[in-house]
Amino acid sequence: MQKMDYLNRMQQAGVIAVVRADDADTAVKLSQAVIAGGVTGIELTFTVPHADQAITTLVDQYHDDASVIIGAGTVLDATTARIAIMNGAQFIVSPSFNQEVAEICNLYAVPYVPGCMTPTEMQSALIAGVDLVKLFPGNVLKPDMVKAVMAPFPFLSIMPSGGVSVENMADWFAAGVSAVGAGSNLTKAGLSGDFAAVTETAKAYRAELDKIRK
Repeated sequence: MQKMDYLNRMQQAGVIAVVRADDADTAVKLSQAVIAGGVTGIELTFTVPHADQAITTLVDQYHDDASVIIGAGTVLDATTARIAIMNGAQFIVSPSFNQEVAEICNLYAVPYVPGCMTPTEMQSALIAGVDLVKLFPGNVLKPDMVKAVMAPFPFLSIMPSGGVSVENMADWFAAGVSAVGAGSNLTKAGLSGDFAAVTETAKAYRAELDKIRK
């Protein structure tokens, strides 16, 4: 099943890079730099102008690499979700839960990862068929939140996003998360054109992930 394949690939990737940029070309280069460093999950946000075109470029480039998975982030409505999916997005991420986005993702068998901060939001997402929730913002909620919500929701898969660093990744995985989202801590050097530094940072994330998963 396509949806389960994409979810498994996200979990195997372990780290999902949240890519934001002022233009599509920079977003593509940032994504390429991250993948070159071994971080093979990309969440390209729709705050990027022409994000749909950037997603298509990346999906086409890495079509034959099963370790790479390309998704769309900051998806706020069902129309944007469908545009992303039609342009090749293999998962959809939102900063909050949206029922209509959940429905369109279910229709196209694409994972929907909504941002959730409370148990109520998490339960609403589960009822709507969500398989993985984004704990957001991670820098506010901390790993202890994962342990707390997994007591009443032991079957919940969680991906924290916001504030995840090489230094605290182990704490998140120890708390029970399935994957982590990494944004500016991973990609910020690329915004000034230093894509080589992004690749080196990605290598550090990858090395830490491999160490955690030994």
